[in-house]
Amino acid sequence: MDRVDGVTSTSSPHRAPAAEAVAGRLSTLDRFLPLWIAVAMAVGLGLGALIPGFDDALEALQIGTVSLPIALGLLLMMYPVLAKVRYEELGRLRGERRLIVSSLVLNWIVGPLLMFAVAWIFLADQPEYRTGLIVVGLARCIAMVLIWTELACADREATALLVAINSLFQIVAYSLLGWFYLTALPDLLGLDAQGFEVSMWEVARTVLIFLGIPLLAGWLTRVVGVRRRGADWYEQRFLPRIGPLALYGLLFTIALLFALQGDAIADAPLDVARIALPLLVYFTLMFALSFLAGVRLGLGYERTATLAFTAASNNFELAIAVAIGVWGATSGQALAGVVGPLIEVPVLVALVYVALWMRRRWFADAPAPHDAPARPQLAKETT
Repeated sequence: MDRVDGVTSTSSPHRAPAAEAVAGRLSTLDRFLPLWIAVAMAVGLGLGALIPGFDDALEALQIGTVSLPIALGLLLMMYPVLAKVRYEELGRLRGERRLIVSSLVLNWIVGPLLMFAVAWIFLADQPEYRTGLIVVGLARCIAMVLIWTELACADREATALLVAINSLFQIVAYSLLGWFYLTALPDLLGLDAQGFEVSMWEVARTVLIFLGIPLLAGWLTRVVGVRRRGADWYEQRFLPRIGPLALYGLLFTIALLFALQGDAIADAPLDVARIALPLLVYFTLMFALSFLAGVRLGLGYERTATLAFTAASNNFELAIAVAIGVWGATSGQALAGVVGPLIEVPVLVALVYVALWMRRRWFADAPAPHDAPARPQLAKETT
C-alpha cells in the first residue's frame, strides 16, 4: 500500500471502485474533513463564548486587517499544498495545447463568471457573503484536486501540469480579476454593489503575501529536496509528512475565525445555509460544463476527468487568506470562504462517483481501471 497526495491505494492507483469504495480510498483526515471543519467551528465558537476577551486578544495581535495567529495558520495551510506542485511539468506545455487552452478558459473565464452569476442570484441582498463567494470563484484549485482526480482514475500527470499552471497564473492574474469582478463588472452592468468595491492593490498585496511567500518556499523545497534526495523520496516520504500541516493550518484558522465570528453567527445561524446553496449549484454546474467540454473536444476519459475536476474545485486556502487580508477576520467574506471546504468535500466525492459512472456509459473504449498504467503519461497532441 502507498499514499499518493493523501489517497491510499494499491500498486495500481486506478483499481476499479467496485472493489474498493471511493470514500474508503481517502485517508482518514480527508474522508472526515467536513466533520473536522465542523468540530473546528464548534471549538472556535466555544472559545469565543467561554473565554472573556478572547476575540479582543486576537485582534490586539494584528497587523493591518490580519491577526498574527491567523496569518500563521494561513501560511501553514498554504505551504504544503504548494510544495506538492510539480513545477517542472510546465516544460511540457507545447504539446498539450487543447488541454491547456480549455483549462485556462474554464478556470479563468467560465468559472469566475459562473460564481459571479450565482453569487448575485442567491445573495444579492448580502454583499459581504456575495463578495466572499466571488473571491472563492477566482481562486482555482491547486490542492484537493489531486485527490479527486486520483479517485476518479484521471490523468495524474495532466493534473500536475494544470495545477502548476494555475499556481503561477494566480500570482499574475488574481488581483486583476478580483478588481474586475468586484468593482468594474458590477459598475458596467449597473449592479448595486452597496459600497463593496476593492482596489487592485489590496488584493495583490494579500496574494503576494499569502500565495507568493508559500509558493516560493514550496518551489525551493521541491527543487532542493528532489535534487538532494531524489523524486521518489520527496514524493513518497517527505510530502506525506508535511501534508497534514495544511489541514492543521486550515482547522486552526477556522477555529480562530469562528471565535471572532461567534456573535454574528449566533445572530444569523441560517446564513451558513444561504452561503452553501450557491456553492452547491456552482460545483455541480462547473463540473457538468467542464466534463461535457472534454467529451466534445475528444480528450478521452482520463483527461476529461482531469479537466472537469480542476475546473470544478477551488483554492479555499487562498480565498480565506484574501478575505481576511482585505476585509478582516470578522467579515462576512471570511465566513463565506470558511463555509467553502465544508461543502466542497462531500460534493466532490459524489462527483467522483458521477465521473466513474460516466466513464462506463460514455467511454466504452477506455481501458478497464485495473489495466490502466500506474502513472499515465501525457501523449503529444498533433493539433
